[in-house]
Amino acid sequence: MRSVELFAGAGGLALGIAHAGFNHEAVVEWNNASCNTIRANQQRGIHPVDHWPLFETDVRTFDYSAIAPNLDLLAGGPPCQPFSLAGKHAGPSDARDMFPEAVRAVRELQPRAFLFENVKGLLRESFAQYFEYIYLQLSYPEIVRRGGEQWMDHLLRLEQHHTQGRQAGLLYRVLFSQLNAADYGVPQRRERVILVGFRYDLGFNWAFPRPTHSYDALLYSQWVSEAYWERHEVSLGARPQLSAKLQKRVDHLRALAFPPLDQPWRTVRDAIADLPDPTLNGVAGNVSNHRFNPGARIYSGHTGSVLDEPAKTLKAGDHGVPGGENMLAFSDGQPRYFTVRESARLQTFPDDYAFSGSWTESMRQLGNAVPVTLGQILATSIRNRLEMG
Repeated sequence: MRSVELFAGAGGLALGIAHAGFNHEAVVEWNNASCNTIRANQQRGIHPVDHWPLFETDVRTFDYSAIAPNLDLLAGGPPCQPFSLAGKHAGPSDARDMFPEAVRAVRELQPRAFLFENVKGLLRESFAQYFEYIYLQLSYPEIVRRGGEQWMDHLLRLEQHHTQGRQAGLLYRVLFSQLNAADYGVPQRRERVILVGFRYDLGFNWAFPRPTHSYDALLYSQWVSEAYWERHEVSLGARPQLSAKLQKRVDHLRALAFPPLDQPWRTVRDAIADLPDPTLNGVAGNVSNHRFNPGARIYSGHTGSVLDEPAKTLKAGDHGVPGGENMLAFSDGQPRYFTVRESARLQTFPDDYAFSGSWTESMRQLGNAVPVTLGQILATSIRNRLEMG
């Protein structure tokens, strides 16, 4: 199936979509360092990146006329900074808001389906009207904002059209949901807003894939069956202490007739246990991007991730100390930064996928990425629906 990827970054979502069986006819990204990462993997012959048509350009200038009609999937993660909890919260006033370009791409390409990702801050109350605006633009992409028209006035026209109930022209059935990547087997608590649309004339119904992993299943495997500790060969004395609150939850799980049906959330230990210790001589064996970076410290708002839970959300480090939250917090209170390879594991990139640039730049790329596994699960569900016809 044919796809186009916008705002590709270092390629997380694009990789997931490719692993789901889509062939990218254009991969568009303006950031040179991110493009260098993709190009470096192409030069190394890493599949499926090796045959991506990469366009290093501003999406606002990209010409879609060369893309053949009846595209199957348009996807991408418009820049999140206008809506991020860590940003300036400027939303539609932020020049980095690229949702208008996502809508233009939908209008010009008319794909059978689209998939867009953004931070959970997009759903905060202060952005409620603008989120409705995004939603209605994606539903009715041919109702274009007029020259000089304010977005609030354009929203009013979209609302009026929507309430008329007309089903003419280019129209999409749009669903959105806030998903936690940990619920889908990613070893990271990463909550993101996902928007999926199917062209109305196809007559498709669709629903977001059901979560497959849960915290209760992790607690059960750690403190009831103890299979987690046995698998990792962690002795009784080396296991963390349960809080009183968690002990009550474990007691409830122990009293169940059957264990949780979901798979356990994957933890930091699950993701990185087989990697060598990067603190030994600064470089850990021959593992790419696995160099120790000193100087980690815990401070307000940046306490790191514990070993036996999914990691906290990896961040791009555009504000404050770069990678300030991207740390492993040991039980003795000492932190260390995740290596680039460890962070790539937490974002479910394959080990043969290398990142270009400094630690800070690589961590920025990883903090902005969509977990490959989550992208693959969503794209597989979309592809299955498209193939059903």
